[in-house]
Amino acid sequence: MRPSDLLSRSSSDDASSEASREAYSSHLRDAVFGAIDGTVTTFAVVAGAIGAELSGGIVLILGLANLFADGLSMAVGNYLGERADEQAQERARVEAERVVRERPEQAEIELRLHYARLGLANTELERVVEAVTSDRAVWVETLMSGRFGPREKHRSPRTAAVVVYLAFLVAGTMPLLVFIADALGVEFGKALFPLGIGATLTTFFGVGMLKGLVVARPWWRDGLETLALGSITAGVAFAIGWLLRGLADAA
Repeated sequence: MRPSDLLSRSSSDDASSEASREAYSSHLRDAVFGAIDGTVTTFAVVAGAIGAELSGGIVLILGLANLFADGLSMAVGNYLGERADEQAQERARVEAERVVRERPEQAEIELRLHYARLGLANTELERVVEAVTSDRAVWVETLMSGRFGPREKHRSPRTAAVVVYLAFLVAGTMPLLVFIADALGVEFGKALFPLGIGATLTTFFGVGMLKGLVVARPWWRDGLETLALGSITAGVAFAIGWLLRGLADAA
């Protein structure tokens, strides 16, 4: 078996396993950040409406409108960003293939420089360069890696957008649950708004805890951090709503 075959097979197996881990991790990050944004932005709207002393029904209408519209906006933005990365990678591949095809001497020099930066030299460097240049597909991939850094594989823009949207909807619904129950006839009385606030604060901490687990940080620290930041956002929205509550009364 040729050295290039061994290199290609080893690289393919390692790349496949690594790509699967990267895809799982990246979509998990999408879910976490979608959940954080969904909780914070939805409750900011709810807090503003509560501060303005609006009825539970109006709070629910504003919250649901924000939940679906803002979630869709975030998902579309994520999709377009992923598509842009995908298109940039495709352009990079076309350029690398062109250099290998039309200017192989330059491509080989780049390859040598790439592996030299990784610490290879002398006979070891020559052996690796010979193996890589004997397989055009491996050569192109290596040239792309040297020029643009490691590529993120198997990440579908559609999947990323769906993950963000679903996480946004699920987490963003938490601040609205008591208002939904109230609209369905469950009696909360004066406990309606405090229960909504409590559910939201719990969600803030839970989402932050999940983020901490994803990024390998102390879960309690990220939970408290997200709780604090979310509370500040909600507090600002509540204060603005309270200061401008006279406009709602005038209407």
